[in-house]
Amino acid sequence: MNTTIYQIYPRSFYDSNGDGIGDLQGIIQKLDYIKSLGFETIWISPFYASPQADFGYDVADYYSIAPEYGTMQDAEKLINEVHHRQMKIVFDMVMNHTSDQHHWFLESKQNKTNTKADWYIWRDKPNNWKSIVGPKAWHYCETRKQYYFASFLPFQPDLNYRNPAVKKAMFDVCRFWLQKGVDGFRLDIFNCIYKDKDFKNNPFSILHAFPSEDYPGGNFQIRKYSVNQDENFEFAQELRQVVDAFQPPRLLIGEVFGKHDLKKKYLGNNNGLHLIFLFEMLFYKFKPSFFQKKIMEFNQHYAAPFMPTTVFSNHDQFRSIRRIGNSLEKAKILATLQFTLRGVPTVYAGEEIGMTNGTISIKNGKDPITKPYSWVPQFIANLLPVAINRDNCRTPMQWNTHKNAGFSTANETWLPVNKDIENRNVEQQVNNETSLLHVFKRLIKLRNENEILSNGSIELVKTNHQQILAFTRTLHNEQLMVLLNFSKVNISNQLNVPIKAVLFSIKGKSIFNGVLEGYDAVILKI
Repeated sequence: MNTTIYQIYPRSFYDSNGDGIGDLQGIIQKLDYIKSLGFETIWISPFYASPQADFGYDVADYYSIAPEYGTMQDAEKLINEVHHRQMKIVFDMVMNHTSDQHHWFLESKQNKTNTKADWYIWRDKPNNWKSIVGPKAWHYCETRKQYYFASFLPFQPDLNYRNPAVKKAMFDVCRFWLQKGVDGFRLDIFNCIYKDKDFKNNPFSILHAFPSEDYPGGNFQIRKYSVNQDENFEFAQELRQVVDAFQPPRLLIGEVFGKHDLKKKYLGNNNGLHLIFLFEMLFYKFKPSFFQKKIMEFNQHYAAPFMPTTVFSNHDQFRSIRRIGNSLEKAKILATLQFTLRGVPTVYAGEEIGMTNGTISIKNGKDPITKPYSWVPQFIANLLPVAINRDNCRTPMQWNTHKNAGFSTANETWLPVNKDIENRNVEQQVNNETSLLHVFKRLIKLRNENEILSNGSIELVKTNHQQILAFTRTLHNEQLMVLLNFSKVNISNQLNVPIKAVLFSIKGKSIFNGVLEGYDAVILKI
């Protein structure tokens, strides 16, 4: 598994028709740009028909396209245009829940005897399970006189996969898009698919007041019975059989949470999901010791034939550059690391130009998860490690310094364009060979030309300075060494190995004399 992935949040990527909302034709018009960066795979957040209460993650019809994004013909053209450029396209598939406006749910909520009555999770009395984003997961339906369960937001009722008809219906949805040529799926909150069949109460835990990687959701509860059930792991293998029926091979990459031993179960014996997102890098500390630990950790748990993922940003969390004071120089170190580590790199649109987070307040946020947190003071929200207003990482893509940063000709865009656009836009960075964008291009080109960076083993190398991170990548009889200086000062690091060539340097050095300049990184053939 050796691809590179570029994530697009379609609403914010490029507006082709001037309505202030990004769309499919806009993505098509920018495919050559993505191709020029060197990415092989594009993952696009949902654009199926939806009330847009959660901006596409509340699906009302998996077989149609939301009109603000385009038409089915646009979707088909997008697939074909991606393939025409010898690239792959991955759709976001929301399998856990639908919108409460989906016709399945509209029928299900009518009574307890209709043909869709058992397609969602209904109870006369709720247990103590809580939502991932708030305290309330059970919601009363006056029409049916019962409660339905929603793992995420109230308007996103969870499907009941213990009903074989539901499983068949969702597998048919996947087959529909695979037949149209989609190269795979990113699977939204995939660890929530199954819940305990006996609805046992989750344990209370005073230690889990706040969300964490191992215990998403917080709210003083360990979600023992509402996530990561054994049936989830079996379901991953069933879904793998669905996609394996199609050629050429397709990709499944899951959004799952928990400890590594638990998450790895989704991969099965190489017969489950192909990849799972590892989100620890979202909360990185900019120091070699943090990454040394993660390299060892990922190597231990995801040794071949498995492969880890490297993710610094996405559409749900603060942009990673926030953690380094929005420094473009430090961002170049992160990029070098991301494309030289053993793992599949996933880049969120705008990372390649160092886009910063927006400054949209909770009070003015359009993100539906801001509502439970409206009481949180803004200065506290700014300090939290997790985003409670995802609008700030979803501001429109910055193409140039013209109106709306070149994203749209509209008088008003769906979210305000970030004010921080000078030198953080595509047009200026394309014409600057020392820019972050050019560092991305050089790194991806090097990765595409050297299989060792995709499939080689990795081993840490001891250095004589705590601000230097060093490791080797090895494949067959070939070996590369990567050295990264996390400090702003020059550091001498003498190597007792013969250097055949300098393949890459952030600063553009063609000779390595043992001195790493501040915030430089080199890739050496040894």
